[in-house]
Amino acid sequence: MALQAAGGDHPGARDGVTGVDPLREAADTMRAVRDRCVWTQQIDHRALVPYLVEESAELIDAVETDNRPELREELGDLLWQVLFHAEIASRDAEDPFDIDDVARGLTDKMVRRHPHVFGDAVANTPEEVLVHWNAAKAAEKSSRTSVLDGVSDRMPSLALAQKLLSKASAVGVTPEAAMGPRSEAELGDALLALVAAARASGWDAERALRERLRTLSADVRAAEAEAHPGR
Repeated sequence: MALQAAGGDHPGARDGVTGVDPLREAADTMRAVRDRCVWTQQIDHRALVPYLVEESAELIDAVETDNRPELREELGDLLWQVLFHAEIASRDAEDPFDIDDVARGLTDKMVRRHPHVFGDAVANTPEEVLVHWNAAKAAEKSSRTSVLDGVSDRMPSLALAQKLLSKASAVGVTPEAAMGPRSEAELGDALLALVAAARASGWDAERALRERLRTLSADVRAAEAEAHPGR
């Protein structure tokens, strides 16, 4: 459903036509930009990554500051990144796919992972929902041999630490938790104090945590190997 340019308006504009699908209009606008903008034409997936990181960070800021106008705008900017990557992918000579393929894949996955919504399964608590979700995900990712498979090392270190601790607990690896903060506010103070102590000692707090996470990952894989020696 290609949208044609109308005069000097953006490529997706339609004069006197109602019922335009805004998402389709955005996708067609992205296609026109890719066709006609010389800067956009030279961008590939890798070159787009820094912008994806930046837009994601700005969306997080809007969420955490409860800025609804910014939230709406930043969601749009992040959607543009999705459309951009999909448009680049649609022109790949060997393995093309477009935004419709992405959307269909997402819909299929969400239906599979919500059998209590789209099937006969029952889930009356959030915990029961997670059981269905994890079972569906395990079936989809049956080729994975470790709970760490699919966890990106590019995550921010604190987010990665929280993710790895969750994965580690699934195989019985539970680093000792020190008694400390009693609220998220106190936790923030404690983390800042630790970073200040690292700075005062000339240490790199980010590197220190990442090195400890590598040890945790190794402990998880060792526990898995011990539990499944033939894997």
